[in-house]
Amino acid sequence: MMANFTTSSGKFIPRHLLGQLQRAMRLSPVVVLQGARQTGKSTLVQSLDFAGKTPRYVSLDEGSALAAAARDPVTFVSGGNSPLIIDEVQRVPDLFLAIKAEVDRNRQAGRFLLTGSANALMLPRIADSLAGRLQILTLHPFSQDELSFSPSQLIDALFEHPDCTKTIEPLSTYPSERTALIQKIIRGGYPMSVFHDDAVDRQMLFSAYITSLLQRDVRDLANVEGLVIFPQLLALLASRSSSLLNMSDLSRSIGIPHNTLRRYLGLLETTFLLWRLPPWASNLGLRLSKSPKLMMSDTGLMAHLIGADQQRLVNEPTLLGMFLETFVANELTKQLAWSRTIAHLYHFQTAAQQEVDLVLERPDGKLVGIEVKASATIGAKDFKGLDVLRKSTGDKFLRGAILYTGERVVPFESNLSAIPVSALWQHVA
Repeated sequence: MMANFTTSSGKFIPRHLLGQLQRAMRLSPVVVLQGARQTGKSTLVQSLDFAGKTPRYVSLDEGSALAAAARDPVTFVSGGNSPLIIDEVQRVPDLFLAIKAEVDRNRQAGRFLLTGSANALMLPRIADSLAGRLQILTLHPFSQDELSFSPSQLIDALFEHPDCTKTIEPLSTYPSERTALIQKIIRGGYPMSVFHDDAVDRQMLFSAYITSLLQRDVRDLANVEGLVIFPQLLALLASRSSSLLNMSDLSRSIGIPHNTLRRYLGLLETTFLLWRLPPWASNLGLRLSKSPKLMMSDTGLMAHLIGADQQRLVNEPTLLGMFLETFVANELTKQLAWSRTIAHLYHFQTAAQQEVDLVLERPDGKLVGIEVKASATIGAKDFKGLDVLRKSTGDKFLRGAILYTGERVVPFESNLSAIPVSALWQHVA
C-alpha cells in the first residue's frame, strides 16, 4: 500500500515512506514522523492502516487542543486503547514525559504517532524522555522518483550488482534534456512549488512559507532576538550550499557573533531547512574533526532564497554545479529512507584538496563514491577524485560513479562508470 498526495488537479502522488511507517507502528509504542512543514505528513498519516482501530487525531496548531495539552498533558494523552495521533507535537514539550509514563504502563506497539516539523533528535526533551521507546522517520519533500511514479532503486543497484551498468543499460538512454533537468532543480520537491507552473506564484508561496515558519516554529523553539536577520542568513547559506561549512567566515559575512550563529544554524537544522553532510575518513575520529558540507534541504527553496531562475542556471555553469550537487545529495538522502540498502552519506576530501562529492557507506564498511558533474560529456580526468578514493580504501571500494547530464551509461573501468543523473528518477531493475 502506498500513501497518496492529492494535487489540486486530482492527481495522486505515492509516498514511498509508507511501508517503513507502517512497519514502525507494528514495532514501537511511539513513532515520530518528522519533517518540514507542508511536506505531506498529515496526508501520509491518514493513509495508514490501523488494523481496524479508529485513531484519535489532534493538531496542536489548533488553539483549543494546544491549550488543553499545555494545561494537563497527562489527561491529554491518557484514555482508551485507540492509537493517538498528535500533530505538531513539539509545541508542547511537556507531553513527552506524559507519553513516557503512559508507555511505561503499557508498551503496546502503535500507541502513539507523533508528527512534528522539528527534528526530534535535536530536541533534548524528546530524546531524553523517550529513549528506547520510539522510532523516528523523516518525511522529506517529494523525491523525483515519486513525482515520476518510477521507484529508482539506484542505490541498491550501485551496491548489490557486480556490474551495475548492465542493470541500468537496458533502458539504453535517459531523457535528461538539460532544460527539463534545470526545471526539476528550480522547482525542488515541496508540493507548493511542484504543482504551480507560474514562477511568480511559486515565489509568493515560498515567501509566505518562510515567514510562517520563522514566526511559528523558530519562535516556538527558542526565544530568538532579531528574528528579522533570518531571511538574510538563509539567503547567505543558500549561496553556499554544497560548500564546506566555515563558521568564522559566515560569522564575518553576516555580522553575527560565532556563538549566536551556531545557535541559529541549529534552529534552521531543527526545522529541516538545511543539513550538514559529514566528512568521510578511514579513521572514525577524523570524521568528527573535519568540516562538514552545508546543504540546503530543497533546491526550489534554495533558488527562491538566492533569487535564481531557470535562465540564470542555464547561463551560469558554476551556479548550476552548486545546485546540481545539492539536488543529487537531497535525492540520495530521500531514497536512503526506503532503499533496501542501509547506508550513510558523506563527502570525501584529502589534505591535498582531492575530493569526491558524495560517499555512500554501508555498515560493513563497503563504499560507493559519487561525483556530480553538470556536463553532458565525461572524460578520464573527471574520475581523478574517485580514483584517489579507490586507492585509499582498497577492497572497501565497491565502485565509483559520475552522475552527469548526458543520456547514456558509459563504463570507464570495471568499477568506474558515468551514469545519467536521470537514473535518480528512472526505474532501475
